[in-house]
Amino acid sequence: MAARKAVKQELTKEIIMESARELFSAEGYRNISMRKIASELGYSHGSIYYHFKSKAELFYAMVQSDFRMLDEVLDAIMAENDLTDEDKLRKVMLGYIEFGLTYQSHYEVMFLIKDEEVKSYLAEEPNKSYEKFAQAVYKLSGGNADVSQIWSIFLALHGFVTHYIKIDMDLEVSKEMADRHARFLTVSLLRST
Repeated sequence: MAARKAVKQELTKEIIMESARELFSAEGYRNISMRKIASELGYSHGSIYYHFKSKAELFYAMVQSDFRMLDEVLDAIMAENDLTDEDKLRKVMLGYIEFGLTYQSHYEVMFLIKDEEVKSYLAEEPNKSYEKFAQAVYKLSGGNADVSQIWSIFLALHGFVTHYIKIDMDLEVSKEMADRHARFLTVSLLRST
């Protein structure tokens, strides 16, 4: 029996999820196996199964974690007391864009992976997160934004992030445009309500 290879760090759920996220983002859910994730990390696949029973469980844990991160961005902005509602609304929109462009592989896993096998894992978390976003926009618009306006704002933000991810631009390169987009959406929403 060959001696076991020494590992550089203790394998944690977070390390596994980060490696899997990059692989899922680059190659799609269907093309990645637990063995491939383990190989990428330099561990046996049994080490991965110690933390996650299946690829689906791993994927769901990632999605939950990623949406929790996005929700924390929104919660932090909503907790700020020194901003007007209009400034806070713009900051919510900019925060969404900044999250998507800063954590591109997270965003791709959360919103852009299309695979029947994971469809059920992508129903609950996005809906809860969107509801939190919608409630914030509704509140910050003075209760005047309707469902279709809030959905249109979300789609405009999602389209912006998706476009810049697809052309491989990060937040630093697109920061000015992101700010302009958030301002435009904020002013447009408030004028139409």
